[in-house]
Amino acid sequence: MQILRRNLTAYGFLCAALFCFTVFAWYPMVREFILSFQKTDLLNEPIWVGLQNFETALLDPAFGEAWLNTLKFTLLALLCGYAVPFVVALVLNELRHARAYLRFVVYLPVMLPPIVAVLLFRWFYDPGPGLFNQVLDFFGLPGLAWLDSSSTALISLVIVSTWMNMGSATLIYLAALQNIPPELYEAAELDGAGIWKRIRHVTIPQTRLILLLMLMLQIVATMQVFIEPYMLTGGGPENATVTVAYLMFQNAFTLQDYGSAGALGMMLMLVLLVFAAFQLRLTREDKA
Repeated sequence: MQILRRNLTAYGFLCAALFCFTVFAWYPMVREFILSFQKTDLLNEPIWVGLQNFETALLDPAFGEAWLNTLKFTLLALLCGYAVPFVVALVLNELRHARAYLRFVVYLPVMLPPIVAVLLFRWFYDPGPGLFNQVLDFFGLPGLAWLDSSSTALISLVIVSTWMNMGSATLIYLAALQNIPPELYEAAELDGAGIWKRIRHVTIPQTRLILLLMLMLQIVATMQVFIEPYMLTGGGPENATVTVAYLMFQNAFTLQDYGSAGALGMMLMLVLLVFAAFQLRLTREDKA
């Protein structure tokens, strides 16, 4: 009876989690799939239009720009948001003092609501009294139109995204680094390996699975970027920061074209599924 009661309690918690996951994850995905083949205003009876919404999305002049900007953002985010947390974790792992305090400092931006962090950077990027231009002025350098220039707007969004999300990745990397047996480093030092060789031949191979997992999560997250362009640039200037997720929002809530927005969502999900399948295959081969 005690075992049955314990199992019922466990299944109760599991059912609650499955219910929340079904309502807030699976149902929206299924609803979006159906919506991508319909024409509707969400008030009247929907009309089945087949692939017409996909054709409309493909013929949208902003379609190509949105995908190109999304890919650019993803690549830039990989250079910054994927590499920087790993480097920070390596530095923290080598410290002997104030490690707990520095971990808290690194993780602090994650605890801020995203909208607060974005509004903070809006002030940083202000072309007048903004912090970044004040720093440039202090060193005698000309200020930049961070969000108002098509050449700097996208990288400015990448900086915001990296600052907001690097804390979680840093702690995950740090946990992986601390699980590496110290004997491996001692053996490498006895063989005369310097710090770079120890990182190359010990650290990276021992954290390979975590690096692959974080790569997949990073790409999936950055390809769905929305808050930064929505709050900071509105997709501008000259559509330089229009992403696929932002274009979906515009189609749905500005143009009231929910069908083409759903079609865009299905295209994005298909791309992410293909990448995730490829990534999982690499991970499986690595384990084997």
